[in-house]
Amino acid sequence: MFNADGIFQRVCMVTAMLAGVLMLVFFIQLGISSQAVWREFGLGFIFSTDWNPVTNSYGALPAVVGTLITTFIALLLALPLSFFAALYLVDAKPCVGEVLGHGIDLLAAIPSVIYGMWGLFVLAPLMQKYVQPFLAETLCLKSIAWFGDEYNGFGLMTAGLILAVMILPYICAIMRDVFKMTPAMLKESAYGVGCTKWETVKDIVLRYGIRGILGGVFIGLGRALGETMAVLFVIGNLMTMPKSLFSGATTIASTLANNFAEADGMQKSALFALGLILLVMSFGIQAIAQYYLHVTGKRRGEK
Repeated sequence: MFNADGIFQRVCMVTAMLAGVLMLVFFIQLGISSQAVWREFGLGFIFSTDWNPVTNSYGALPAVVGTLITTFIALLLALPLSFFAALYLVDAKPCVGEVLGHGIDLLAAIPSVIYGMWGLFVLAPLMQKYVQPFLAETLCLKSIAWFGDEYNGFGLMTAGLILAVMILPYICAIMRDVFKMTPAMLKESAYGVGCTKWETVKDIVLRYGIRGILGGVFIGLGRALGETMAVLFVIGNLMTMPKSLFSGATTIASTLANNFAEADGMQKSALFALGLILLVMSFGIQAIAQYYLHVTGKRRGEK
């Protein structure tokens, strides 16, 4: 007898297992392709700042630091904007909320190379002429560590701003949908006992949708970690340790895009090693997030 439910269950199981198998294959392929670098430099490759194809000396630290700093700047700017925008869209009038919601969704559809071109021809000149001088001179931040007094519009801060604009629509769209899923009865009950709107959001909406909210945050984080073209246009592409937020730098993804086409031998192995480090970073962040949700689940009343 034809068992449609059994076949459907097996198809779903195979599809779910496929994701894990692909992840394992990625790790294995990158590990095998980068083994020459690990044999030559060991774990010192991660902490070395050298990158000289002429002498076959390679180090990942400048790219790792650039990736982490630009991602941190992007999340620092995008998270609060996404959160408050999503809250507004949930309670806005349909004629306003739907139009703005579609606009945010369209931002997510813009190709990254367009963001990069916009950053190169619009944002970088604005940063050079107005933003960086204002921060360094007017606010006197040049005397503080990580704020330099030399600027040309490119660098870590410009790349972080581009990434913030890119990940904002992803995080905002998911937060908006999560906020809409909160049962109206819970919010009305909170209002009924005298809670303010902020207290209702903090104690009801956020606690109810924490998994979905964190999911949106980590989707944006993954996009920021692995973004290539937009960052490539504005970060400066210098394989050196950054001295300030205004200085040129590089990220793992932009280093791969810049060097992979002509790479060979040890350099190619070093690029595969950078790819492996990026994959481990992304996987590790996701694992930490899931562990946090598991540990704090009982506190939120989950089984």
